[in-house]
Amino acid sequence: MLFSRKRIKKEFNRASAKLQSLEKQIIAGNVLQANILHSQHKANHQQIIKNIQLAEFKVFSQWGDDGIIQFLIDYLDIDTKTFIEFGVEDYTEANTRFLLINNNWAGLIMDGSEIHMQRVKQDDFYWQYQLTAIPAYITAENINQLITQNGFSGEVGLLSIDIDGVDYWVWKAIDAISPVIVIAEYNSVFGGERALTVPYKANFYRKDAHFSNLYFGASVPALCDLAEEKGYVFIGCNSHGNNAYFVRKDKLKDLVPQTAANAFVTSRFRESRDANGNLTYINGAERVDVIKGLDIYNTRTNTIEKI
Repeated sequence: MLFSRKRIKKEFNRASAKLQSLEKQIIAGNVLQANILHSQHKANHQQIIKNIQLAEFKVFSQWGDDGIIQFLIDYLDIDTKTFIEFGVEDYTEANTRFLLINNNWAGLIMDGSEIHMQRVKQDDFYWQYQLTAIPAYITAENINQLITQNGFSGEVGLLSIDIDGVDYWVWKAIDAISPVIVIAEYNSVFGGERALTVPYKANFYRKDAHFSNLYFGASVPALCDLAEEKGYVFIGCNSHGNNAYFVRKDKLKDLVPQTAANAFVTSRFRESRDANGNLTYINGAERVDVIKGLDIYNTRTNTIEKI
């Protein structure tokens, strides 16, 4: 039986509507399960304040960060229910999407891709919640202007930084806001002992910087030093070894401060590439060997060294 173009389009639209409905049901189920887990975590808060990884669960975050964030916003005294997150791609996986939908926080998200931001604006949650999505290539020079011109200043509840590049330098430059919680992506390939970051380049692009995809970001010790300068306390990393958590000192309550030496987590995910862009699946110390000899900035000596 031959179908007309009109019939095919109608059937396609019907199938798409069913898929969207199914996706919404799955998300609703995940949100319900997450809130049940969060209730259990609240009862276990005496253990979680010593080890935030115990609060992990995933709804929209890449790993278990949704759970950590839910615990922290419930435990801490946060008056301003706002967030800023940049490096979100199309917001399918992000640290603040569950915060937006589950807790009705208002927020600003930014990504270098205009296509990604347009995709966000086409989703129902964009009109259902108070979210601003801005396409922007973020640098240390423009970050404060991007924040303020989009209506944010002073205290915000949470800042999440994940631009796979000069994250350290961008956080260092931020002075337009004072977040209660800061989540900063780190590069565990740099280890947990030296205070290192890639040297600053406004046009830094991870895939162009080195084919391996391993040369980007900063180490946990470098971020801890910067946090101390800015008035924050390091409270731990997620269990997958890519996000470090900091809380402003005046809001810490009984959360247990950590050191890079005792709370650093080595990532086990294997995202390295060869010169042709193919995954190589190397891990551990082998990853450092791939980027040996590249320039690295020591934030304690303020000098360029070699990895």
